[in-house]
Amino acid sequence: MPTRPLPVSAFLILGTIAAGLTLRLAHLGLPFALTKYGGSFLWALMIYWIVSTLRPRSPIPGAALTAGLIATAVELFKLYHAPWLDAFRLTLPGSLLLGRIFSLWDLIFYALAILAGTLADHAIRSLR
Repeated sequence: MPTRPLPVSAFLILGTIAAGLTLRLAHLGLPFALTKYGGSFLWALMIYWIVSTLRPRSPIPGAALTAGLIATAVELFKLYHAPWLDAFRLTLPGSLLLGRIFSLWDLIFYALAILAGTLADHAIRSLR
């Protein structure tokens, strides 16, 4: 399967980041669940775009597996508490990058996001 053009990859990564920051930081009056899990969805989608960009020749399922492992590891890392780490999690960068509270629901939304990313990636690469 052909690789995804780098400008397209940059657009996907930056667009996903912009959408996630808008959803999480702009007061759009959306329901909490949409803001919380939509942000989680977009975070995992961003991880998929980054992984598949850094490994452009990797098969899509391999990129999906790697992104899923990273997202799951970050979620499980929320169960570890150290004063310095909890202090970082209370900052905006810490909250956006690592999150604060472990949630099984996040794992479900991560899987859905990575699945959506793989389907979109397959469609994009098929156009080439």
